[in-house]
Formats: sequence, structure tokens, C-alpha cells
Amino acid sequence: MDCYKDFAHIYDELIQGDVDYKAWGKVILDICRDNNINFEEYLDLACGTGNITKEIGASFKQTWGVDLSEDMLMEADIKLRAAGIKGKLVSQDICNLELNRKFDLITCCLDSTNYILKEQDIEKYFIGVQKHLKEDGIFIFDINSYYKLSHILGNNIFTYDDDNVVYIWENNFEKDIVDMFLTFFVKNEKMYERFDEEHSERAYTELQIEKLLFKCGYSILKKLNNYCEKELDAQTERIVYIVKKTRGR
Repeated sequence: MDCYKDFAHIYDELIQGDVDYKAWGKVILDICRDNNINFEEYLDLACGTGNITKEIGASFKQTWGVDLSEDMLMEADIKLRAAGIKGKLVSQDICNLELNRKFDLITCCLDSTNYILKEQDIEKYFIGVQKHLKEDGIFIFDINSYYKLSHILGNNIFTYDDDNVVYIWENNFEKDIVDMFLTFFVKNEKMYERFDEEHSERAYTELQIEKLLFKCGYSILKKLNNYCEKELDAQTERIVYIVKKTRGR
């Protein structure tokens, strides 16, 4: 389901204050250098409007982006062209990845992995990524922690209000899934246009994710706390995994 259809054109305005894409990009590129990754082919999964794709893709010879939302991909295409990056953008489900090529770096950022609600689909996703990863390549992804989804988002209500956009965000957390119901009012000249979005994220424990990674033939190189070197703790909100293929698997 394309749950970002109406959201795509205001996504950047709403998210830009919460995420420092340049800082995340620098961390990821530094990890690539530390692991002697070739800056040849890069794939960004669930690339959205291309913010991370742009920051990292500028350092690679070939850049690909995959997203289920064609509206998001249209925004990404505009952004990459403006940055002088000739990216290949494909509309696909990241759980059924079929690109017929391999990459030095694959990323999946901004808790897109949590949008995969079933463990068997996480397994398909991990296997698909591995098939597209070069032998010495690395896969970097992040998840919203169980703590964040269950306690911070949880059963809470959030609001946002500026001159151009107003939204009400109501959450319901049950059986490890947070259902998010968002109502937007977007200014259109002298009137406000209303549209509604529904999103769901699954809260996975570190143990669940790491068991699936091992089962799918990955070794964990490192874990980060929200793209920083801080130690993970019980209140970590975003966990970043840096993984590679396990040799001999």
C-alpha cells in the first residue's frame, strides 16, 4: 500500500527539523572508509524523497534508490537531478527486491525496517539484501527501538502547527505494533486542504533482529546509538546496525 501518497510533497518540511541528513551521511561514509568499501555502487532502500540518497550517492559512481511510493520517488528524482546525481530510481517492495546487480553499500534508514510488520517478511528482506550485496559490501540500517515505539510513541497524541501545515498524530500501541493515525491540514492559498494518513510500525527487540540477521547469514560489525558513538542503553531510541555477509555462508 502506498501510504505516503498525499504525504510526499510535505514530507521534507515536516522531517527536516528532526533529522540531520548531512551528519548521518558523514557517519555512513566514514564507516565505508573504515571498512575499505569501494565507492562504486550504492543502493538506498526505502529512499523516500532521497535525502540520504543524495548525501551518500554523491560519493559513489552509481546510485540506486528503491521505494514503494512513486510519489516519493518523483520528489527524490527532482532532488538528485538538482544535485547532479544520475540516480536510478525503482518502485519496488523492499521485501521482494529484484534488481539483478550487486552493491558495495546498501542502506535503509529512518526506521523503514520497522514498517515491515511480520518476522517472515523481515527474513525475506534480509535475504534479498544479502543477494544484492557484494562479498565485501556492507549493509547499514536503523530501527526505532522497542522502547521508543512502546513508551515514547506508544498510546500518545502529538500535534504540530505552523503557518503552512497543521497535524494531529494519534497512536495506538498493541501487540508490538503502533498504529499511527495522522490528520493533516495543508495551506493552499487562503484555504487549508485536509488529508489523512495511516502508518504502522512493528516494535522489534534487539534479540529478534539479531537472531534474524544471523539466520540470514550476516555478521554484525557494529551498533550505533542514533548514528553516534554513544553506548546503547535502555532508553536508546534509534539503533543503527552495520552488518556484512558472514564468510562461508
